[in-house]
Amino acid sequence: MPQAVKKNAEERMEKAIGALKRELSSLRAGRATPALLDRIQVEYYGAMTPVNQLANLNTPDARTLMIQPWDKSSIGAIEKAILKSDLGLTPANDGQMIRITIPALTEERRLELVKQTKKYGEEAKVAVRNIRRDANDDIKKMEKTDISEDESRRHQDDVQKLTDKYIVEVDKVLAAKEKEILEV
Repeated sequence: MPQAVKKNAEERMEKAIGALKRELSSLRAGRATPALLDRIQVEYYGAMTPVNQLANLNTPDARTLMIQPWDKSSIGAIEKAILKSDLGLTPANDGQMIRITIPALTEERRLELVKQTKKYGEEAKVAVRNIRRDANDDIKKMEKTDISEDESRRHQDDVQKLTDKYIVEVDKVLAAKEKEILEV
């Protein structure tokens, strides 16, 4: 029974790391990538729709992102959504497609992105710690009926080791992203 709790906790912690990686992939590190636009939602016929469901996203070179909408009438809404986003990008609309030139990052913008990266990292660490709390609560409930106090303590120690492992994993992911952002 406690093994199932620990396995569930490990799966949830793995998902927290995956969510962190997805969040970090949407941060701009000076290169054009379609993942930059993952968080952008476009109002399309009254519904908020991800931009990647409205258009083809291409990167013809390292500094250019091209958006080719399937419905030409949505081009204005896509452009407006990009302008309103916190990415700091300026789209160029030629009536058929939108081109976004990714400017080189300034030192100030790089430091700002590092702060944002750390914020995402802290959120991931909080998520891992919340999973630890939930697992420990489940083990303590089992202590009342199924397992002894010593077994409960041993399983809680295992959950703590698992938590420490995933906190280190969060730190590794953050360090790699910070290195990528600060690379000139």
